[in-house]
Order: sequence, then structure tokens, then C-alpha cells
Amino acid sequence: MLDVLFTIWSYFADNILTQPAFLIGFIVLIGYILLKRPWYDCLAGFLKATVGYLILAVGSGGLVNNFRPILTGLKDRFNLDAMVIDPYFGQNAVDNGLMETFGRTFGDVMLLLLIAFVMNILLVRFQKYTKLRAVFTTGNVQIQQAATAFWILLFCFPDLGRIPVLLIMGLILGLYWAVGSNLTVNMTQDLTEGAGFAIAHQQMFGVYLAGRIAENMRKRELKKGKVTESKKIEDIKLPGFLSIFNENMVATSILMLLFFGIILVVLGQDYLVAGEFMKPDQSFFFYILTTALNFAVYLAILQLGVRTFVSELTESFQGISNTILPGAVPGIDVAATFGFGSPNAVTLGFLFGSLGQFLTIGLLILFNSPTVVIAGFIPLFFDNAVIAVYANNRGGLKAACILPFLSGIIQVLGSAIFATWIGLSPFGGYLGMFDWATVWPAFTVIMKVLGYAGIVVVVLLLVIIPQLQYKRDPENYFLIVNDYDKYSENKENN
Repeated sequence: MLDVLFTIWSYFADNILTQPAFLIGFIVLIGYILLKRPWYDCLAGFLKATVGYLILAVGSGGLVNNFRPILTGLKDRFNLDAMVIDPYFGQNAVDNGLMETFGRTFGDVMLLLLIAFVMNILLVRFQKYTKLRAVFTTGNVQIQQAATAFWILLFCFPDLGRIPVLLIMGLILGLYWAVGSNLTVNMTQDLTEGAGFAIAHQQMFGVYLAGRIAENMRKRELKKGKVTESKKIEDIKLPGFLSIFNENMVATSILMLLFFGIILVVLGQDYLVAGEFMKPDQSFFFYILTTALNFAVYLAILQLGVRTFVSELTESFQGISNTILPGAVPGIDVAATFGFGSPNAVTLGFLFGSLGQFLTIGLLILFNSPTVVIAGFIPLFFDNAVIAVYANNRGGLKAACILPFLSGIIQVLGSAIFATWIGLSPFGGYLGMFDWATVWPAFTVIMKVLGYAGIVVVVLLLVIIPQLQYKRDPENYFLIVNDYDKYSENKENN
């Protein structure tokens, strides 16, 4: 019987749960069925949501694949024996090191994912007590996080049996998914004007922290009388020839041409030809131009995908929130936010985050760090760009530049220290994104120092966070999800 159940679970996990496009599609399908829509509307919603997410995945994948050879080239060109901060490199590092380090297999990671996902759903189902509103649905991210979390708990408690490890980390990880996504609900609803989703990714605490800091930066400026109205990126109209930067696609193309151009010139044409990144008879200038312009192309594709599936998800999820999970919202890929706010915030966040990362990497090399970090594109882009989007929305241009820069520093420095300490760096990779360079190292210190009492402390900290959120504004806490128009009206009246 257990074998049959495990086979069913494995099929579901492999083909739906860890495939976000189909998971989002099935969520839309179930939502429309619960809303009692005609079968053809249900089918159309499923297809539109799935295709929209696949379009988003093409854009995301294109951005990653377009940039990854450049980062690999920097590693090879300068003979750096280094750890790459990238979720996929991090997942591979855990896979390669689990048996050697702890005598465990990667198969348990999928069981951990199941336990954590069920825990997330239960926490939201009993939101009357937990105050949690978001279900984490980004399956590929769940695998990466389950792998790293599995390693972390084994590092803290290497002698813990298989079942206790799975249950304890299933509880902690499920809480992290629910609490982290929940932290982004209000800010995302404000950013998207009630689109009805939250963020489920690797920087949920980072997004919340950036949003709050940006708000405080804005308030201080208002107190000093420096500004009389919001100076967001989209509010700034550049004069003269600079006006070309008012157009997102032009601004992105020019800035990426400079960014990629410098790196590719440093690598050199001979290296790129030898590494088969470009053909021997290909123009070096036009190779650089194509690489830079592809960034703008894939970003446009990503934003198209967002527009295609978000409206379906928002409408259909009402069926789930009205019946199965009252008052809930889906937590989805962070890339969904790039279709809202200022498109130029995405480019600025990437550039300033890159500056912070490369500066810190240079300092690690200069000071002979035992672990040298190679930047991964996913932390470079998906952490820092989204932090800029939220920071711009909450605090304006200055916040959108400063906070991604600080994030880049934190990603590299936090990952280098933490991955070295827990023994993952020798296996070549670490997840490396904001929450996993800040929040999870803090959890690990607590559990390592306090032992089993540390587990209780971490769980209590996560449980308390949504209670404090609710206490700040109990009247509007659930209203922002259930009736955004009414919530907006309340805010205006106050």
C-alpha cells in the first residue's frame, strides 16, 4: 500500500508539483471548477495559465542561459577555484555531497518537500489561528530549498534519524514557506493593485525588509522637506537626448550593452572562440550587441508571460479561497512582479546588485578568502531586480538603487561565510539568494548553538511573525486579500 502511495506521490511531484507551469494551470482549473464555470472556460483557463507560465519560463530561462556562459567564462578565464552562488549549483552541491558527508540520499529531499508542502497548506487552512494567507506554489524553488534545508538540519544534528529529520525540517520549511510568502502579501497587493498573489521564492524576507526600509527612507525625506511628492523611477522624465532612457526597452538595451560589453571585452574574443561561445568568423562587436539585446528580448518575453497567466490565476483562485482555503492567495514566482511598477526598476536593480556582488567578490579575492564566490545570474537578477521593484514602489529611485546594491554585498558575503561553515562550498555551489544568506544562517546558528531547544526557538520565531503582522492592522489584515477595493477605501478614509 505504501509503495502505491509513494508511486502516486512521485508521479504527482515529478509532473505537477515541481513543474510550476502545470501546477499553476491545475490551480486555475480547480478554481474555475469550484466557481462552476462551463467546461470550455475551465479548459481555456487551464491552457492560458499554463502557456502564460511557460512563456514566463522561456523569458526567465533565456535570461539565465544568456548570462551563465559569461559568468562561467570569468571563472575559467582567471582560473578561479570557486563556489557558484546559484540555486541549481546549490542543489547539485547537496546532491553530490549528501552521501559523502552524511551518508544520506537525495531521495529524502522529495519526502521533505511533501511534508513541508502539506504543512504550508494546513497552516493556511487554519489561518484563524495562524494568521497565514499564502500557499507556496513555486515547485522548482521548493526542491532547491528542500535540498539545502535538508543539509542544514543534518549539519546541526548529524545523528538525527531519518524520520525525525524529515518531520522537524518539514515543520520548519513549511513554516518558512507560509510565513515568508505571507510577509509579501500586503506589499504585493499594493504593487499590483489587488492582483491577488504573493511571492514564493528565495528572497521573501528580503522583499519585506527592503519594502520597510524604503518606506522609512521615504518618510525621512518627507520630514526633511526634501520632496513633496513621490519620486519613483516612472515619475522621472529625462530631458534632451537622455529622454531615450524614458523608454524601458531602449534603456535596458543601452545599459546592458555597456554592462555586457565590458565583461566580454575583459574575457576577450580569443577566449570566447576557444570556449565555443562564438564562431571564429563572427564579428566580436555584433556578438556583444546580440548578447546585450537578448537581455531586453527575454525580459519582454517574461513580462508577456506574466500578463498572460496572472489575470487567470487571480480570477480562478477565488474558487479555492471561497471553499477549500478561505482567505488564501497563491505564492508564485517572483518574476510575476516584473509586469508591475516601473520596468526600468528591473534593470536598475540588476545593475546595482551586480555592482554590489562584483565589489564584494573582488574584496574576497583581495583578502584571500578561503572561499571565493562566483556570481550566479539568478541571485544577480531575480533577487536584486525584485528588491528594486518593491523599493521603488515604496520609497522611490534612491531606495531602488541603494537596496539592491546592499543586497548584492549581503548575497556574496553571507553565502561565502555560511557555505564554508556548513561544508557545502567544497562541492562547488550554494543556493546563495538573499534569505539563504541571511535568515537561514541565523536559523542555523540558533539550532547549532542551542541544540534541540534551538528548533523550538526557530519555530516560535516563525509562528510569532504573522501574529505581529496581524496585530499591526487587524481590521485590514484579511480584507486586503478578500476585498482589495474595500481595503483601499479604508486606507483612503484613514
